[in-house]
Amino acid sequence: MQMFKRIIIVYFICSFISTVAFASSVPFHEGDSGKEIAEIQVKLKEQGYYLKAIDGQFTKETSKAVRNFQKGKKLKPDGIVDEKTYLILVGRDDSRVGTEEKIIETALQLVGVPYKWGGATLKGFDCSGLVWYVFDKNAIYLPRTADVQYQAGKAVARGNLQQGDLVFFTTYEQGASHSGIYLGKGKFVHASSSRGVMVSHLTDSYWNTRYYGGRRIF
Repeated sequence: MQMFKRIIIVYFICSFISTVAFASSVPFHEGDSGKEIAEIQVKLKEQGYYLKAIDGQFTKETSKAVRNFQKGKKLKPDGIVDEKTYLILVGRDDSRVGTEEKIIETALQLVGVPYKWGGATLKGFDCSGLVWYVFDKNAIYLPRTADVQYQAGKAVARGNLQQGDLVFFTTYEQGASHSGIYLGKGKFVHASSSRGVMVSHLTDSYWNTRYYGGRRIF
């Protein structure tokens, strides 16, 4: 009996490793089929994203369900089940450890890049373009403009801000019209219209009076 239990345990461990390894090495997308797709459909169905029959076929309906799942988890909604999407879907996401450090590292590497209205590339950034670019580089999907970015994630009080949170300000128009990435100890990185990508402090007279709110994305 004890030997039988060991065999069962070994079987499930091997099955787990095999599934993760396979899912990690080959992204799944529309047109694929097989038991792995059926398992993905089951997980999507359990969470209310997939309402069709489980058939193991990665159809347009499956792709739509994946995109909706990705949007709900703040991932890039491309309808492709890559490693990150898969791990979160099956509840085994260990890939976000240290994400805040990666976000900050990416952002600080961009200090000095010039300001460009509507810019979201290394040639130039506006405030929301910088935020979008940094998070996109770390496989986290965000809307493009500051006002819509303010609707992402969940609200966080100014006194509870953590590294990687987003901070918003009212500048040229009412509401969230300027965004940045919180670095800790009151500092944030943002794209200034006068100086490009730079680091500022929340207590600076200009930003202190225009602070609008913070959002936690991950």
